[in-house]
Amino acid sequence: MILALLAALAFSAPAPAPGRADAVAVETALNDWHDAAAKADEERYFAHFAENGVFLGTDASERWDVPAFRKYAHPHFAMGKAWTLVPRDRHVIVSGTTAWFDERVDSPKYGEGRGTGVLVFANGVWKIAQYNYTVPIPNEKFLEVLRLIQPKRRNDSAPSSAPAPNR
Repeated sequence: MILALLAALAFSAPAPAPGRADAVAVETALNDWHDAAAKADEERYFAHFAENGVFLGTDASERWDVPAFRKYAHPHFAMGKAWTLVPRDRHVIVSGTTAWFDERVDSPKYGEGRGTGVLVFANGVWKIAQYNYTVPIPNEKFLEVLRLIQPKRRNDSAPSSAPAPNR
């Protein structure tokens, strides 16, 4: 009787929280995701996203849910030419069933970029809930880039050489 009770407790005990020491599993998932893009493996790439995952691109209009992102990306994958982002200097923090990270990535086409995001642990697998791909702008080029991308403001009395706001 005691053995049956112990066996029942063993099978009903919650699994240990995956986040305690699972940064390696998060890194493995991210590395495989990047590899799938580099090899234009559409199925493997999109399998890494959580059901309600989001990809944020470099353009302010690029907030893609997974179906929209897949529709956009499919022609690239179908031609065997997706994209290559080689991660380096990655930092991962895991807490329970959530992980967040930042990484520097190198692209043969765009040079250095930055990826940040969140993964969730569900059904025994780490899935990307959000990935944000940005291109860092050196501080000394920031105002120049702003002048290129910001629309002219009406009635703007600030001089064009105004310092960047504190950030």
